[in-house]
Amino acid sequence: MKFDELSNKFIGLAIEVHKELGPGLLENTYKQCLAYELGHAKINFQVEAELPVQYKNLRISCGYRIDLLIENQLIIELKSVDKIHPIHEAQILTYMKLSKIGIGLLINFNEKVLKDGIRRFVL
Repeated sequence: MKFDELSNKFIGLAIEVHKELGPGLLENTYKQCLAYELGHAKINFQVEAELPVQYKNLRISCGYRIDLLIENQLIIELKSVDKIHPIHEAQILTYMKLSKIGIGLLINFNEKVLKDGIRRFVL
């Protein structure tokens, strides 16, 4: 599946979850509902994918976890906050750099209209 197709499919699933639940719930609620939708759509994914840091010859488990890793090509970072801040953007960019996955979506479910809470990142 090409990135644009994969990204658009995921955004459609996220909009479906948001339409059903609305804004204001905990991030984990949206994550679990998206996992259900991804499984139903037969899209390969990992929830809370561990992201170790490679330092020279040492692989360090530092507790970094990608909210959703889709088809090993797309990083999803979910938020349910009043406003996206630069630290949230830095977080997804760090995950993209560490994983060497050049495409990510930062999605804030705490928006009245979900499309206002979606940001796409490309390295």
